[in-house]
Amino acid sequence: MHDRSHRGETSIAQPLPNDPVATPCFVVVEENVQHNLERTAQACGGVQRLMPHVKTHRAPWIVELLLAQGVTAFKCATPAEVDMVLAAGAKQVTWAYPTSNSFNIRRFIDAARQCPEAVLSGMVDSERGLEVWRAELQDAPENLRLWVDLDPGLGRTGIAMDASALKLARAVHRLGRLAGFHVYDGHVTGDRDERQEKVLATAEIVRSLKEVLAGEKIECAIIAGGSYTFDLWPRDLTQFVSPGSWTYSSAQHDIELADLEWRPAAFVLATVLSVHKGTATLDAGSKAISPDKPMAERFRWDGRIVLMNEEHVIVESAGLQVGDRVLLMPQHACTTAYLYDTALVRTLAGGWETRPQLGSAR
Repeated sequence: MHDRSHRGETSIAQPLPNDPVATPCFVVVEENVQHNLERTAQACGGVQRLMPHVKTHRAPWIVELLLAQGVTAFKCATPAEVDMVLAAGAKQVTWAYPTSNSFNIRRFIDAARQCPEAVLSGMVDSERGLEVWRAELQDAPENLRLWVDLDPGLGRTGIAMDASALKLARAVHRLGRLAGFHVYDGHVTGDRDERQEKVLATAEIVRSLKEVLAGEKIECAIIAGGSYTFDLWPRDLTQFVSPGSWTYSSAQHDIELADLEWRPAAFVLATVLSVHKGTATLDAGSKAISPDKPMAERFRWDGRIVLMNEEHVIVESAGLQVGDRVLLMPQHACTTAYLYDTALVRTLAGGWETRPQLGSAR
C-alpha cells in the first residue's frame, strides 16, 4: 500500500501503522501537540496563565497531558466537556457559555456537587440569565462561581462593557459567587499589529471596570483572549488567557498564525476509492472533515476540491492510485475532532495507539 501525506503544495512521507486501519480515521501526532503547548506557554508568559479551551480537541488524554505539564485551569463549551475534564483530574473548570437553560445549569451544579475539591465556574451576561442561575443556586455547593461575560465587539454573547456590566457583577458578588470578567474577542483578526491595537483598546476598558470594582473592595479576575489574541493581552491584567486551536492547529492557523510556530497535529486519513482522468475519489466526505467550512476550503490540497458528498470527496490529482492512503489537513481541526470518538495517535515513543475522543456528546 502506498501512503501519502498532503500538506500545502508538497507531499511528505508520514509514517502509518502496518496494520489495516478503517478510514476515514482521525489521526493525531502527540509530539506536535507537545510542541504546540511549549510554544503557546512561551508566547503567553508561562503555562500558569493558560486556560485552554477543550472544545478544540475533546480528548481526555490531552487534558491529562496538560495537567502533567502544569496547566491548572480549563475552559469548556458543553456539560459533557465539563464532565470529561473533571474525570481527567482538573480542579478548575469554566463553562464558557452564558446559558439560561435551567436543565443544563442543574447538570453543571450536580458536577460541582460531585467534585467538591474542584472549583467550577459558570457564566452570565444578563440580569435575566442571572435570575435563572439564582433560582438554581439556592442549594448549590460552595465550590461554584460565576463569570460575567463581556462583549468586546463580537456580538455573540456578553454584556456591554459599561455600567451595565458593573451592575451585573455587583449582583453576582452579592450572591458570593463572583469569579470576575470573561472577554472573548474572536472577531479580532488582521496582522499582529492590527490585532495588538484592538486588544489594547479593549483591555483599557476592561481595566477601568476592574478598577471600579476594586474601589468597592470587590475582587475580580480576568479571563481573556482566543487563538488570535491570547499572547497580546497585558499580563498584569489577565489572570488567564484562553487559546484553543493551538492544540491541533490547522491549515488555517498554519498560515494566519505562522509566527507562533504551531505544528499541525491532527489529520484525517482517507483511502483512494476510484481514479478518473485528472481526479481521485476519497472516502472522506462532508461527514468526515471540517463540516463548518465551504467545500473548497475543508482541507488543504495541492489542487482543487471538485465535489464533496456525505461519504466521498473528489479532488484534482494526477498521481494517486486506487488503494493509496492520504492524510488530509483540516481547515478547522476543532469541528473535525468533534466527529470522532477515537483517534489514532502517533505517540511520543513512536508507536501507535487508539485513544478516546469525546465525539459529539454534549
